[in-house]
Amino acid sequence: MNPMRALSIDKITVHIGTGESGERLTTAEKLLQTIAKQKPIRAMAKKTIPTFAIKKHEPIGCKVTLRGNNAADFFKTALKIIENKLNESQFDTNGNFSFGIEEHTDFPGMKYDPTIGIFGMDVSVALKRAGYRISKRKIEFHKIPQTHRLTKEDAISFVKEKYGAEVV
Repeated sequence: MNPMRALSIDKITVHIGTGESGERLTTAEKLLQTIAKQKPIRAMAKKTIPTFAIKKHEPIGCKVTLRGNNAADFFKTALKIIENKLNESQFDTNGNFSFGIEEHTDFPGMKYDPTIGIFGMDVSVALKRAGYRISKRKIEFHKIPQTHRLTKEDAISFVKEKYGAEVV
């Protein structure tokens, strides 16, 4: 197989939305740092929603972006939690996919604490092929050719072959 056609994980974004700032958000940040072994950043509200008492630019969640070996290790752990099953509808046309984890207590070494409560999280996985840098660089910028772009089918076969996931 051509090494330029091989797929790999570009990045994984793990997000916990609390819907409010304060102590609950601080707890979520500590929890995410423990799980991902990396310092999270805060996610800000994009607009004001009076019915939920959310103001624009108020921190309402936290997220962390994992790359390289950290991303691969986290993905293996997250797949075990969701029992190696993904829906076909979770994949987009560009080969990226997302899934949710309902409880943080499913991660190894995490226990339920009544003072913390239960946090769920969203996991978004972006895949890439070698050569994708040409679309991001400043000098000699180029579009990725249609034949080199990822498709939904490419992503599904990659997850099945490399990680043994079942796509329903």
